[in-house]
Amino acid sequence: MEKIGVIGLGNIAQKAYLPVMASLQDKYEWHLTTRNEEKGRKLAAKYGFTHLHQTLDQLMAEKPLAVFVHTPTSTHEMIIRQLLQAGINVYVDKPVSEDIDVVKDLYKLAAEKNLMLTCGFNRRFAPFNQELKNLPDKRLIVSEKIRENSPQPVKFAIFDLMIHSVDTALYLMDEPITKVENHLVTNGDNLEQGYITLATEHEQVQITTNMVGGINLEKSTVQTSHTRLEVTNLNSLNKYETGSAQQVLRPDWERNLVTRGFEPLILKFLNAVTNREMNPIDPESAILSHQICTDLLNS
Repeated sequence: MEKIGVIGLGNIAQKAYLPVMASLQDKYEWHLTTRNEEKGRKLAAKYGFTHLHQTLDQLMAEKPLAVFVHTPTSTHEMIIRQLLQAGINVYVDKPVSEDIDVVKDLYKLAAEKNLMLTCGFNRRFAPFNQELKNLPDKRLIVSEKIRENSPQPVKFAIFDLMIHSVDTALYLMDEPITKVENHLVTNGDNLEQGYITLATEHEQVQITTNMVGGINLEKSTVQTSHTRLEVTNLNSLNKYETGSAQQVLRPDWERNLVTRGFEPLILKFLNAVTNREMNPIDPESAILSHQICTDLLNS
């Protein structure tokens, strides 16, 4: 049975990853790692995990096939570099780093070591977003993220929140970018609104993040030459054609981590590292998402 490590047991790990990992204990031997021994014991007991460590060195000594990194972004570079140097595949929460040069360097190192570095862009694997991706003849793509009232420091807001909308829009596109326009609305050091407009030969793309929008909403829209599809909060799909409108919801019995794309991505990553298949998040596409965010910040 392959050993899989997890380092960092904070909010995102507890909500989005540990429930899925707990259901896979018949297939993988899970090794949890956190400096907080009490938290580790409680989570191990809750989900039935039996292997617990307090340091990265202890985890690496187990020689896992792969490690899921759920630690703060500021620690990513050090941890990822150590894991890759030790011959261990890596899955990491977005962003890989807020420094584009570090992102490129880590992907280069992974390629040199013939290892997988996968960035956790879960929204690509949300079932309704995949329906948008499969639409032919796209003309207009809009990716929106709106917060009720939560202005945050510009750099943090772009790489923590807006990167979701950026990556979703880039994933939905079918043609190379020919034009980019950026605009930021700030209040002191905080981001209030961010806008990116992209163009391809046939597609117009609008990416919007509004940190003071009065509501909490996530929406992706694709307009083709004959239909319009809108995905709201990943769980609702509206289809519009001439003379008809239809709303489709995810099945009541479907787990939220499937609806949001986490479980499909986790399974694809594990399958890829186990069977030496293609990275479920293409490295060049992941680098591009970080690059677009970097360019927006620099604007």
